[in-house]
Amino acid sequence: MKSLVQLWQTWAVLSAVFAAATAILAKVGVEAIGSDLATLIRTAVVLVFAALVVASSDGIGQISAVPGRTWLFLILSGLATGASWLCYFRALKIGDAARVAPVDKLSVVLVSIFAVLFLGERLSPQGTIGVVLIAAGAVLVAWQ
Repeated sequence: MKSLVQLWQTWAVLSAVFAAATAILAKVGVEAIGSDLATLIRTAVVLVFAALVVASSDGIGQISAVPGRTWLFLILSGLATGASWLCYFRALKIGDAARVAPVDKLSVVLVSIFAVLFLGERLSPQGTIGVVLIAAGAVLVAWQ
């Protein structure tokens, strides 16, 4: 039997917990400054934190072995992350965190659609219902 740290579900739940904390902490943090500056500060912290994690796990030596295609897709992913964060912080600056975060989670719906279209993945019937419910929930939370 696998330990909790070996299960993807454990890490996904932790991701959700930290994402929730991110929304609340960012909403307070963006109150007194511009959303773009807030994004820069947060990104710098993430960069330093990730570098420390990689350095502590001796992953720095693996950089030279990263294939070109991997670099391309990680760079594109980083650009998409940056764009997402800039938009997210702008939304938090002018909107309620309790409404912004659920709409942001429409990314779950879009990932599911993109995974089917571009990666050839399949959703089970209950998975499809779940994605539809997430979409409906985000719309209901945002609509007033």
